[in-house]
Amino acid sequence: MAKPASLTLIPPDEARRVLGDTPPVGRERVALGAAVGRVLAQAFAAPADLPAERRAVMDGYAVRGADVRGASALSPVTLAVTGTVPMGDVFPRGVGAWDAVAIATGGFLPEGADAVVMVEHTTALDGGTRVEVSRAVAPGANVVERGEDLARGAAVLPAGRRLRPQDLAMLATFGVTTVDVHRRPRVAVLSTGNELVDPAETPRPGQVRDANQTALGAQVIAAGCDATYAGIVADDATTLRRAIARLLDDHDAVILSGGSSIGTKDVSADALADLEPPGILFHGIDIRPGKPTLFARAGGKPVVGMPGFPTSSLIVFDVFIRPMLWRLGGEGARDPWRARRAARIGREYRSVVGREDYLRVRLVERDGGVWAEPLPGGSATLSNVVFADGLVRVDAAVPGLAVGDPVEVLLY
Repeated sequence: MAKPASLTLIPPDEARRVLGDTPPVGRERVALGAAVGRVLAQAFAAPADLPAERRAVMDGYAVRGADVRGASALSPVTLAVTGTVPMGDVFPRGVGAWDAVAIATGGFLPEGADAVVMVEHTTALDGGTRVEVSRAVAPGANVVERGEDLARGAAVLPAGRRLRPQDLAMLATFGVTTVDVHRRPRVAVLSTGNELVDPAETPRPGQVRDANQTALGAQVIAAGCDATYAGIVADDATTLRRAIARLLDDHDAVILSGGSSIGTKDVSADALADLEPPGILFHGIDIRPGKPTLFARAGGKPVVGMPGFPTSSLIVFDVFIRPMLWRLGGEGARDPWRARRAARIGREYRSVVGREDYLRVRLVERDGGVWAEPLPGGSATLSNVVFADGLVRVDAAVPGLAVGDPVEVLLY
């Protein structure tokens, strides 16, 4: 048996680099209506001009701009109405000098017309056979030109984009009915620890309910993956090794909860020592909380050993593992945070140079500004992430924060 890696801390940016090298899963073709939230596997360019022809953007009359250039309320111009543009069809004739054709929003502009007079600036005469125009319009007014939205060949959707409803609308506009997307990664979440019991059970003295598996599974699903809740295994390297091997057979990644610290009952590193190469890539990140995080790869499949405390696990997932799962699912790089907000720190905090810290904070408005108040409790305290509005990252080069220092809050 290979010797398991010991806890050797690597810089957070190095951990991000290693996690970012995770190869994506394969692709599949799905119906357009089922593609929302899926990751596009191939870039999409406009196959034709959009719109394909000039169209009206207002209800009114299609005219030649030159005919009404001098129109005003005091000196209106009268035109002959030669017909109406039928919705869903084109007008069969052109627009000649001093002619007007009634048109609705979205209608295709007839040949010869180059502008649309809004209906509000017209008055119908003689039962609608003539129209009086009381405002001038220049050529192109109230008209969207051919290719004005998108020209043929224009880049529209890059590969690696998580598709939104508006993206599907664009694809449907061009007649796309099926889409090549990456498979949803299948991720197994497995808890380790003799002290753990299912949340439905009543713990005996010395036992605790397993909260991490529930939280991690929910985070996996929120990251766009399919989660398998794989249960609890005892603190035994052989049992854990067999469970991991079984899960790797039909999953794209395995996340272990607990068992990654260095101690007599922390067995993840031992169990992962014989993984298919490249094996364990790091065991320990210079962060707080979450220092004992372990990452390995069995072939192209990630295996993560998470810290045992729920607060540490939740933060490590948000900061490091969620972007890795996005990459596994084929998604391009993007900001892992919903939003960021500037604030001032409400309490002094001392850090250690070289270590990246994550403070759980609550936002409070006072004295005309926004303050980030650090919440009490360490990594063993779950309530401080429950009550937190977000996290403040204390950079590794910063020795600490003084009251009133400006900070950026990474919002949940």
